[in-house]
Amino acid sequence: MNPKYQPIMEPYRFKNGVEVKNRVVLAPMTISYSRQDGTISDDVIAYYESRSNGVGMAVTGSAIVTSSGKVFGGEIAADHDDRIPSLQRLAAAMKKRGAKAILQIFHGGREALPEAVSNGEIVSASAIAKEGQSVIPRALEEQEILEIIRAFGASTRRAIEAGFDGVEIHGANRFLIQQFFSPYTNRRDDRWGGNLDKRMAFPLAVVDEVNRAVAEHAKRPFLVGYRFSPEEEMTPGITMADTLKLVDALANKNLDYLHVSLMDFWSKPRRGVEDNRSRMEIIDELAGQRVPVIGVGSIRTPDEALRALQSGVPLIALGRELIIDPDWVEKVTQGREDEIRTEITLDDQEKLGIADPLWHKIVHTPGWFPIAGQGVTG
Repeated sequence: MNPKYQPIMEPYRFKNGVEVKNRVVLAPMTISYSRQDGTISDDVIAYYESRSNGVGMAVTGSAIVTSSGKVFGGEIAADHDDRIPSLQRLAAAMKKRGAKAILQIFHGGREALPEAVSNGEIVSASAIAKEGQSVIPRALEEQEILEIIRAFGASTRRAIEAGFDGVEIHGANRFLIQQFFSPYTNRRDDRWGGNLDKRMAFPLAVVDEVNRAVAEHAKRPFLVGYRFSPEEEMTPGITMADTLKLVDALANKNLDYLHVSLMDFWSKPRRGVEDNRSRMEIIDELAGQRVPVIGVGSIRTPDEALRALQSGVPLIALGRELIIDPDWVEKVTQGREDEIRTEITLDDQEKLGIADPLWHKIVHTPGWFPIAGQGVTG
């Protein structure tokens, strides 16, 4: 291995004692490979086994905590105890080559598809329709909110019983937890909405419930992370100032890491703070001494990964890059970094084991993946 890349391959120990073998994390991406009943197919097992190859830690795509939270119809399910055998297969496959396996748990809220959820009823923090759509979600009632919070805890217990090394609470990408935090989708006037502190109540309650489940059920150190999107483009929406308040609160919880959801590691704040540094640097400065921050976003080459680590974050996540080249880590450790693929071709679907729904999204979402012959994107 080229010695300059040694920092990428150094082990990292979390405060609870869990150690990962290097600084590379498989970022969570929903691959829509599970069966419609939520059980894990052989294709899912093969995909996650290959993408966990060499990384220190691997995070699954979104796993539902209740049936009302389905967005894609093909996501992993962690909503009932009968899912545990499937989850055990998945955890074992991800851990096969030494990665720590993390189950990302979520509820889609208003992002859910009517045909994917029971009774076709979409729920959210408030009755605010998704942009460009006519379906208006029903605002959750108090008892339902408490049930969903408990469901995050129950899914955490299932992850523990299935042999995962941790869970990641999905508070990003416009799903339910973010819907409660955002002033755009949360217009409530009870204890779950209103001012910024009340809009943080649901995310923080989920964190508390997940931590409670870990304390009760885990017999060994078990990681709990939280993923968030720093800003929203809509008005009123989440600003960088709002996110820094949330990050400050999260850093005071007993979390093992924070995971930022970004398309570009070096992107700068849109509004809310006057600062010329990247969002990642601002977040890490605020929280990094209390809880490690995972950086992500358009990191393709070892040099880009090294530069990201040099900004101060201890771990970096690769999403699109590990879809394009599952052997990224192996190539770095063997001194074959010149062989790393950083763009996809239109003939790669079968070779890379990519499900039809994900492949369709890759090909038809301009700016998401770098596609050979179409220029470098996003």
